[in-house]
Amino acid sequence: MAVSARKRIWGWFFFDWASQPYSTLLLTFVFAPYFAEVARAHFAAAGATPEAAAAQAQAYWSGGLTLAGLCIAILAPILGAIADGSGNRMGWIRGFSLLYVVAALALWWTTPTGGIFWPVVFFGIGLIAMEFATIFTNALMPHLAVREELGRVSGSGFAFGYAGGVVALFVVLLLFAEGASTGTTLAGFPPALGLDPALREGTRAVGPFTALWFVVFMVPFFLWVREPSAPKRHPAREAFGRLWQSLRSLHRRKSLSAYLASSMFYRDALNALYGLGGAFASNVLGWGVIQSGTFGIIAAVTAAVACWAGGRLDSRLGPKPVIIVCIAILMAVCIVLIGLSRDSVFGVVLAEGSPLPDRLFYLCGALIGAAGGILQASSRTLMVYHADPDRAAEAFGLYGLSGKATTFLAPALITVATSLTGSARLGIAPLVPLLALGLFLMIWVEPRGDR
Repeated sequence: MAVSARKRIWGWFFFDWASQPYSTLLLTFVFAPYFAEVARAHFAAAGATPEAAAAQAQAYWSGGLTLAGLCIAILAPILGAIADGSGNRMGWIRGFSLLYVVAALALWWTTPTGGIFWPVVFFGIGLIAMEFATIFTNALMPHLAVREELGRVSGSGFAFGYAGGVVALFVVLLLFAEGASTGTTLAGFPPALGLDPALREGTRAVGPFTALWFVVFMVPFFLWVREPSAPKRHPAREAFGRLWQSLRSLHRRKSLSAYLASSMFYRDALNALYGLGGAFASNVLGWGVIQSGTFGIIAAVTAAVACWAGGRLDSRLGPKPVIIVCIAILMAVCIVLIGLSRDSVFGVVLAEGSPLPDRLFYLCGALIGAAGGILQASSRTLMVYHADPDRAAEAFGLYGLSGKATTFLAPALITVATSLTGSARLGIAPLVPLLALGLFLMIWVEPRGDR
């Protein structure tokens, strides 16, 4: 049965809607701060002081993100090239979707007094699956619309995804996630379905909820999205040859090389901000899951609106100037976070109980959501400008490589900085030079690509 172009675009949008809760609920606003609580208790039970336990918890979480990033960096371009050669991107999306669902389900067993190793392992597996599925989904983008409309399509897709994240976050906060001290949800009731707040079952349900959400909302994607027909090839032999050819040609494509290097640094920093935002709020400001979730709603709503508007700016001005402005905003946010603590701002001691640190963090969250969402959408558009549509999965594999080749770097630098300073707040300082490097390298990027 023929599917209209409009339906194909909407089906493609639904991947963002279905997969966004892994970032919103698990990576940033619900599971990450909950894991920070569990990890702090684990290290405190081993004899660490409260500040040392917070630093060790952040270092453990960032270490897990480091290893997941290394796996993605190594495999992304290889799998992208193979998928292009086999002409079966949808098959790879189905396989990684299954892995995503299984890993998210497994997070249910992250109990308050349980171990911290397996939760990080299963979270990393799910993160890897989501990133690979995203690579192959992005590779379908060049065939969805004409070049002039790609910025709008990309921005609208991210906006729709963030809207899905907001809805999912509302549901979890109102019905499931309980406060550690109150045992009730944001609506003031015990967790739904008879879940035990003493065992944090409401918060732990975020894993199965994320898995179920993905299964339900991927249905329109698989019903409406069609992969362009491609001739049958010998995937392994040809794929590696073409990938090696692409890598060797990078030195002749200065704009693409500069862009991949630039995005390598600024996306690494952005991913670290997403991955550590909830844990930072828990470790530095003492926020619980409910407060972090409320913060997440503000950030996600801001991101959805900003992505929609940013997509239109992208179509009008091109992605490069939009990316530059967003990087500058994120640098400013990082500097504010470094100077922020529970009782002071840039060393200025505040009155006891001052709401200023919380308000500043809410503002930072809104800016991270807005600038980060637009940055991702416009980055995707600029990559399409540099890609051959017939080898898009390979191109986005390289894009995935550039985004993950140093994914270990930001978490590793944060791990080292946090361990050396003994401060979760000062531990994020390495993000500023990473963003600055990304901004500097954009000088050599052609606004409309070099395809």
